[in-house]
Amino acid sequence: MNDVLKEAKDFINTYYDEIGQSNEKKHARLREIEKEILKKGFYEQTLDEITYGAKMAWRNSNKCIGRLFWQSLNVKDKREILTEEEIFQALLEHIQFASNEGRIRPTISVFSSVDVRIWNHQLIRYAGYETSDGVVGDPDSIPFTKVCENLGWKGDYSHFDVLPIVIQIKNNQPKLFEIPKEYILEVSIRHPEYKWFEELRLKWYAVPIISSMKLEVGGITYAAAPFNGWYMGTEIGARNLADDYRYNMLPAIAERMGLNTKSNASLWKDRALVELNAAVLYSYIEDGISIVDHHTAAQQFKRFESNEMDAGRDVTGNWTWLIPPVSPATTHIFHKTISNDKKTPNYFYQSPPY
Repeated sequence: MNDVLKEAKDFINTYYDEIGQSNEKKHARLREIEKEILKKGFYEQTLDEITYGAKMAWRNSNKCIGRLFWQSLNVKDKREILTEEEIFQALLEHIQFASNEGRIRPTISVFSSVDVRIWNHQLIRYAGYETSDGVVGDPDSIPFTKVCENLGWKGDYSHFDVLPIVIQIKNNQPKLFEIPKEYILEVSIRHPEYKWFEELRLKWYAVPIISSMKLEVGGITYAAAPFNGWYMGTEIGARNLADDYRYNMLPAIAERMGLNTKSNASLWKDRALVELNAAVLYSYIEDGISIVDHHTAAQQFKRFESNEMDAGRDVTGNWTWLIPPVSPATTHIFHKTISNDKKTPNYFYQSPPY
C-alpha cells in the first residue's frame, strides 16, 4: 500500500506540474487518492491521468528511438470492458484505428488493471511451425503457435500465417479469436531495381502492436495495454527478415545477387542486408504505409533530446537498442553515452502467462 501511495504521489506531482495545474488542485487530488488507497488498497485513475501517464511511459521508454512523438499517442480507455468477446472487438478497433489505411496512428488501448491478459507478443504476428523439412514461418513464434494449436487453432503452414489473438480473464480458460483478414494490412516486399526480389514472396504486416508488456502508471499496473507506433525499416529488414534465427533471408538474397558467400571478406551479408532494407523501405513507401528509415529516426531522436533538455528533463536510453542495426556509426547516438536509468510511468516486460 505504501508503495502504491508513493508511486501515486510521484506521478500526480509530476503530472500536475507538467500540465500547469495549481497546487490547490494537485493537493486535493492527492488527498482523494490517499483516502481511496487507505480504504481499498488501490485507486481509480481518471481518463486524463491514464492518458498523460501512457504518454509519459512512451517518453520514458529507454529502448525506443521514436520518442519525439510521445505527445501524439492516442489513448483508448477500455478499462470497463470485462468479457473476452468485448475485449477482442476493442482490439479489432485498435488495429483498424491504428492502421488508418497506412497513415499509422500511435495508439494504446488500456484494459482493466486486474484480471485481463493478452497472451500474444504482438496483436499481429506470423506463426512458426516445426516440420520434418525445417521451420516454416517465424521461428520466434514456435512456442506461442503450439499454444494456439493446443487451444484448437489450425494454421495453413505457410510462411506468413497470422496468429489468432488469445485473451484470458482471471483464471478462466483462455479464449482464442481469429483476426478477420480485412483488418490485417500487409506489404509485399519488392526492390526498386532487382525485379527477382518479388520471387522471394516476402511480406510483412504494417503495424507493430506490442501486447505482451505491462503499463505502469502511478503505482497501478495494466497487464493488458497493447500499443503501437510505426516501424523503423531496420526492425523488419535487419532483424525480422534477416536474423539467422528468424526468417534468415540474407543467404537467398546474396545468392540472387551473385555474391561470394564463401568468404566473410566479400561482405556478402552487409551487401545483402542493405538491399533487403532498401526493399522494405521502398515497398512500404510505395504502398503508402508509414515507416521511417534509421537515419531519419536518429535525427528525430536528436530533436527529442533537445526538447527534453529544454523542458529540464534528463534523457535516458538503452544504447544497445537505440543504435540502429544497420550502419550505427553514421548516427550521433553511436558516439555518445546515455544513462539507462529507468523512470516511471513506463512499459515493462512481464512473464508470458502460458
